[in-house]
Amino acid sequence: MSANKQKNSQLLLAAPALTLLLFATAPAGFAQDTTNTSTDQTTSTTQTTSTSPTQNSTTTDAKSTSSTSAARSRTVSNGEKMKLKGVITRRDADTFTVRDLNGVDTIVRLADTTRVSERKSNPFRRAKNYGTTNILRGLNVEVEGRGDASGQLVADNVKFSEDELKVARTVESRVNPVEDRVGASESRIGQVEQNAQRISGQIDELAAVSNAAKGGAKAAQDTADAAVAGVNTTNERISALDDYTPQDMTAVNFRPGSAVLSTQARAQLDQLATKAFSAKGYVIEVSGYADATGNVDVNRRLSQQRADSVVRYLAEQHRIPLRRIITPFGYGQSQAIADNHTRAGRAQNRRVEVKVLVNRGLMQSTPAMNTQGTTSSTTPNQQP
Repeated sequence: MSANKQKNSQLLLAAPALTLLLFATAPAGFAQDTTNTSTDQTTSTTQTTSTSPTQNSTTTDAKSTSSTSAARSRTVSNGEKMKLKGVITRRDADTFTVRDLNGVDTIVRLADTTRVSERKSNPFRRAKNYGTTNILRGLNVEVEGRGDASGQLVADNVKFSEDELKVARTVESRVNPVEDRVGASESRIGQVEQNAQRISGQIDELAAVSNAAKGGAKAAQDTADAAVAGVNTTNERISALDDYTPQDMTAVNFRPGSAVLSTQARAQLDQLATKAFSAKGYVIEVSGYADATGNVDVNRRLSQQRADSVVRYLAEQHRIPLRRIITPFGYGQSQAIADNHTRAGRAQNRRVEVKVLVNRGLMQSTPAMNTQGTTSSTTPNQQP
């Protein structure tokens, strides 16, 4: 007996939860009147559920007083209380359209008393309040309100989550530019159609006007495409103005403890300077190094003296402007490229690296469009 009583008590406790679950899983567009149940059930429709060769059976589904037309739009009875869930498909100044899971549209009107708030998942914090400007297309909302005389639902409460608002804002930011372009195109097409209607004459004349309009649209599209390509190319060039690409490099070596250029080193610098003059937007980077023999501070000063010797030779012998030469720097015995324990390795480390760097932005071509806007070409950038 005690086991049966315990089982019955568990069923009684589970009944409210089952009731809430049924209401939570009900269709989003279902309208429920909690005050006048008998009045709401006065309108019903008869739906045929199945037909067999031997027996025909019909069932009657209870509907609320709101009716759905052939256009899949809902009319809400005056004074009827309704709660619906769905996504906003249209947004006007004082109204918006909500489409529920069944594909039925309901026009919702905003009033001065409409409260727009957050549908929060955390019960321990206060819900945020939003302005009506946050009601956007693509937003999943939950609306509560009553019908008015025009068949629209006057909203008392509009709720949505913060994540749903972020998604709707993203959709709005991407859809609006597209719609603006579509609207501009439709406006142009409308103007063409009006001009065509005002033209009286033969069919051949109307066809000629239509062909001219199509040709103009094609030319305008080509011009727009060329303009976009030019803007993109210009932006890439501007972004690459501080980006340099190595075009040529040489390393001149020195005797131990010396910063004097050898004959071979001078020949190498002569060849590098000749190549630099033929480059566009070039700069020269000079870095001095030493081997690991001796004191660290002494090697740093020695590597700086070697770098200065190279800069002086390029400036005096080849008249390369100093504005083209990046400030030379001596790294001392750091950044060795060979083993300092061998004579050959130390000889390689006693060096000055000279690099010719070319501005990547100035190397790119400059876009140019013809006067008719039908074709585009590129003109190489000229260095003054």
